[in-house]
Amino acid sequence: MPVEVGQIVEGRITGITRFGAFMEISQGVTGLIHISEVADSFVKDVNDFLKENEVVKAKVISISEDGKISLSLRKANETSKPKQVDLSFEDKLAKFLKDSEERLLDIKRNHESKRGSGTYRKRKVL
Repeated sequence: MPVEVGQIVEGRITGITRFGAFMEISQGVTGLIHISEVADSFVKDVNDFLKENEVVKAKVISISEDGKISLSLRKANETSKPKQVDLSFEDKLAKFLKDSEERLLDIKRNHESKRGSGTYRKRKVL
């Protein structure tokens, strides 16, 4: 079975290393799922997300000149997620302004709490 970039393939995890997992796509054809392509969140240990002999679906993201296949679980899952509704420019701007105001308020509160209550004042020396 020839593999092409962009194709979703199903295979079995044959080995797990500290930098990713190897997946057998078809008889004798193996690809690598790099640790950065395992999940959308931070992955410290691949074993937390994948187990040997587990069957998973992955997207082919590249094939090097020497035949090495790079796979991605993240991108395979993206295609199955529903697409977000495109917002108009005005809606995007309103959302941005709201988020900005909330962040500025958080910064202001944090800054004021570090300054203290303001009740302590130095005495005047006569």
